[in-house]
Amino acid sequence: MSESYIQQIFADRIGANKFGKDDKIYKFEKIKRAKRAALQANPGAEIIDMGVGEPDDMAHHDVVKALSLEAEKWENRQYTDNGIQEFKVAACKYMKDAFNVDVDSENEIIHAIGSKSALCLLPSAFINPGDVTIMTIPGYPVLGTWTKYLGGEVVNLPLYEKNDFYPDLDSLTPDQRKRAKLLYLNYPNNPTGGTATEEFFSKAIRFAKENDILIVSDAAYAPLTFKGKPLSILSMPGGKDCAIELQSMSKGFNMTGWRLSWVCGNALAVKAFAHLKDNADSGQFGAIQKAAIKGLENWTHITPYINAKYERRLTKLVETLQKLGFPARMPKGGFYLYFQIPKAVKNGPKFENAEEFTQWLIKEKLISSVPWDDVGNYARFSATFVARNGVKDEERVLHEIENRLKTSEFIF
Repeated sequence: MSESYIQQIFADRIGANKFGKDDKIYKFEKIKRAKRAALQANPGAEIIDMGVGEPDDMAHHDVVKALSLEAEKWENRQYTDNGIQEFKVAACKYMKDAFNVDVDSENEIIHAIGSKSALCLLPSAFINPGDVTIMTIPGYPVLGTWTKYLGGEVVNLPLYEKNDFYPDLDSLTPDQRKRAKLLYLNYPNNPTGGTATEEFFSKAIRFAKENDILIVSDAAYAPLTFKGKPLSILSMPGGKDCAIELQSMSKGFNMTGWRLSWVCGNALAVKAFAHLKDNADSGQFGAIQKAAIKGLENWTHITPYINAKYERRLTKLVETLQKLGFPARMPKGGFYLYFQIPKAVKNGPKFENAEEFTQWLIKEKLISSVPWDDVGNYARFSATFVARNGVKDEERVLHEIENRLKTSEFIF
């Protein structure tokens, strides 16, 4: 059978006529395949999933009830385009109460269908061929992916444990600074668990102003902070002059699948995002936005409970790994534990990288995790593992993790 002409018309950005022929497998697809293989080899066994990272609990019952009621209302059937005003007002009040940030509901905030969609759209407002987006690694690559799609260049700054997982902005060359349009920051950080300080945000703001750069602060994990109060870059002097922030209903409200976030901050940048969004989607379902208002109004009863759960789980995971010799340390925020992998298992395999270790972990211990080999060899456990029957079930799973790991002696 001759090859379809479709094969010849793919864009260069996705591989041109080689699209679909590359045998390289995306990291998370490898994890899924390994999980399926482990289940086939161990029918009926419990896979402990600490991989991708989605909250194991549902949204708060008041939020779910509100969705049910709002979904039945005739007026909520329509497109919402760039969002309903009531949601923007509620999000602004939340920003003030949780982060001490004043946001104008008319000009400084727009909802998005999840932070990921916002990160996809933003480069189109700023990146021309040859422009630079500054990213941090390890990290969430979407803003950089779309920068490359548009002919831009990505400069990756490594996040080292010895530097508390802050990027070295001073390491950028004069040419990179000149061509840079966007600087992506993510705190609390996925996957490292690092958090920003006022000192670091102040430095980033100075850097952005000196070099005419817009900061894109991905604050999806902002409510999940274990030391001190959650921090927004917009609360810092000069923050609104050079930054927009992505806030989300996903992590701090157990609403990942609801796909609702917002972009706030610099009014002109928000306006540009709204223009792009208006040409890309027709808005999130109004009933979801109205239900989310219930969550935002009651965040002090919802988020602290979620935050405490992840802190409790992560504390136990750190204790377990430390007992087994891992150089693990408690993250400062988020729900991930990022740790250096062992070199080998006594009388067992050696690990050249984190991918080999995590593949061994799922095959031998039935524990799913994520490898990160960008800056050293690290693995990531997510504290979102499923424990549906409360704290007792959570303790059972944590005990099972320890029992599985302690049957091996790790070499570091």
